[in-house]
Amino acid sequence: MKFMRMFYFLVWTILSLTLLAACEGPLNSPYPASEKYQNIYYSSFSERPKHLDPAVAYSSDEYRLIAQIYEPPLQYHYLKRPYALAPLAAANMPEVNYYDAQGKPLPADAPVGSIAFSEYIITIQKGIRFQPHPAFAKNKRGILLYHRLTRDLLGDIRTPMDFPNLGTRELTAKDFIYQIKRLVHPQLHSPIAGLMKQHIVGLAEFADAMAMRYEQEGSDAFFDLRPYPLKGAKQIDRYRYSIKIHGKYPQFSYWLAMPFFAPMPWEADRFYDQAVLKERNLTLDWYPVGTGPYMLVENNPNRRMVLKKNPNFHLETYPHEGEPQDRDKGLLADAGKPMPFIDEVKYILERESIPAWNKFLQGYYEASGIGSDSFEQAIRFGNQGQAELTDTLKEKGIRLETAVAPSIFYLGFNMLDPVVGGLAENKKKLRQAISIAIDYEEYISIFMNGRGVAAQGVLPPGIFGYRSGPQGINPYVYRWENNRPVRKSIEEARRLLTEAGYPGGRDPKSGQPLLLYFDTSASGPDEKARLNWYRKQFEKLGIQLVIRATDYNRFRQKIRTGNTQIFMWGWNADYPDPENFFFLLYSANGKVKYGGENAANYENPVFDKLFLQMRNMDNTKERLALIAKLQDIVRRDAPWVFGFHPKSFSLYHQWLHNVKPNMMANNALKYMRLEPLPRATLRELWNQPVWWPLGLLFAFLVLAVLPAYLSYRRRMQAKALENE
Repeated sequence: MKFMRMFYFLVWTILSLTLLAACEGPLNSPYPASEKYQNIYYSSFSERPKHLDPAVAYSSDEYRLIAQIYEPPLQYHYLKRPYALAPLAAANMPEVNYYDAQGKPLPADAPVGSIAFSEYIITIQKGIRFQPHPAFAKNKRGILLYHRLTRDLLGDIRTPMDFPNLGTRELTAKDFIYQIKRLVHPQLHSPIAGLMKQHIVGLAEFADAMAMRYEQEGSDAFFDLRPYPLKGAKQIDRYRYSIKIHGKYPQFSYWLAMPFFAPMPWEADRFYDQAVLKERNLTLDWYPVGTGPYMLVENNPNRRMVLKKNPNFHLETYPHEGEPQDRDKGLLADAGKPMPFIDEVKYILERESIPAWNKFLQGYYEASGIGSDSFEQAIRFGNQGQAELTDTLKEKGIRLETAVAPSIFYLGFNMLDPVVGGLAENKKKLRQAISIAIDYEEYISIFMNGRGVAAQGVLPPGIFGYRSGPQGINPYVYRWENNRPVRKSIEEARRLLTEAGYPGGRDPKSGQPLLLYFDTSASGPDEKARLNWYRKQFEKLGIQLVIRATDYNRFRQKIRTGNTQIFMWGWNADYPDPENFFFLLYSANGKVKYGGENAANYENPVFDKLFLQMRNMDNTKERLALIAKLQDIVRRDAPWVFGFHPKSFSLYHQWLHNVKPNMMANNALKYMRLEPLPRATLRELWNQPVWWPLGLLFAFLVLAVLPAYLSYRRRMQAKALENE
């Protein structure tokens, strides 16, 4: 009988698999069949964002979510390059007025030194409404329903969407002012609080006063900021407010495009301050409240996070203009159409990169980065060194989009060091020689799979003042040949080294090879190859490089105290303005003397003077000329070996449209459009079940079982004859 049971089991298995194959959707689909044709964007995440409160959040994984939910006054234009600001919650760009120390108005072209205050008047769009949320729900008498919750009233509610009543209201100027006050809330620790105290009039005094009141009132009751006026942020009327800052600081407009300055309704702040909600992780750090195109309806860090289209979202249309090539690329096909185009966004937890990559190839994720494990499977380099997709990915219609990040990584010299520092001519030539010898084109090829651009100066592409072509190269390191920059020869570097006083790379005092020290926090087998590469670069000049590796905290301390000689450092732009890069070399930002971001401790009075002229200027020809002078000074002085600007490689499926990498904007989801029907068709095609191994196994089992079964039948028949 056991042979019969085995035979029937095999038949049942085959029939079950056949029925499964007849079901809608591929067998390996991670999504319900009901979502097959729905307008849902699928992506992944590896770690839960720590903060979703816009006063505190500051990392890319946090902005990936909250930028779809919150709307500050301004945003970055999705298509224009160089990066340009555009209105978002604001009806138009802010009106900026200037005043002297006595409060008298000044003309727009007034000298920077005469401007004591700048006033930004912001007019917001009328009719913008917050997403549906229980914080706004009221009864018939206009009393807020859920601001005095108890455990009994809360019941089994787990998300804000579980409440039986949801409400909304119109966005007003007061909501923006409330958020500015929250930047210095005694309970919060906003990463820009210190900086904004320096700029916004009265914010430092306001912070001190609120800290004192908070201590007096205690932490049990809701600390309401509304009754307390802030001198530098005032309501003009329902839809207008002003922000007053010290001096002239044009870069303040860029801060107005960050979630720090997005509106915050006091009702949400008060709602989430309830202890019974905090016990269930119902806070602004878990469930934001905004006016943007999407709202977070599910936040399960162990499974998924889900955004849904905000039913109260105001009218915003796809842009009509961009770069000249955007029309040919189809990036203006949806011009004037209301956004967002996608109904729902699901982020699925993927702790490992390989499963996420495989799901992208199967069509279950719309886009993907390229990890080191999958790079060769995705990218090959053409005859001219250009990155191309492999044939496998081309056949799937996958598109490659690249963009240079507004970042720079550099090898820094401690300008306080007696050997590599200083502005004497021989010191400059030593640093210039090292700059030529360190072949960052090779570094990018070996260690970054070609995902970078060798830096020619302080500014990365896309930043005002960056120049391409022969006028944009570093003439102390490169020459222009065959329509491209070519690194100068090692012979030229050796000549400079001799002029610096180190012929053959030897210290004339000792006759031994010049000994230099490279401080790093890098460790582990992967970093060993990079450090060995750096040694070889210095060996080209006969210089001996000693690696001093330590843990990250110790390394940071050495940078702060100036106990370094050579080090690797980098910077990611807060905003796309040349001031945000050149300030890294301004002497008043010296790391050792002032604790600033000038890690090289570079100090050049001429540079400082030009920087102070340039930093608060508008983007004019005059500013462009000053930037060119600043670039030339630091190229000649060489406080850095200008390393590289990272380059992002991103892959997108053919059914996803309106994709243009924007390294400053984080709210790209509303612009994207996908086609669910072609996606479903291609998923079916790419995930066809392979049945022949199962059939082969079935045949093998039948052949294995059949002799025993026939023998069993013969014995049963013989036994029956004996019984007869």
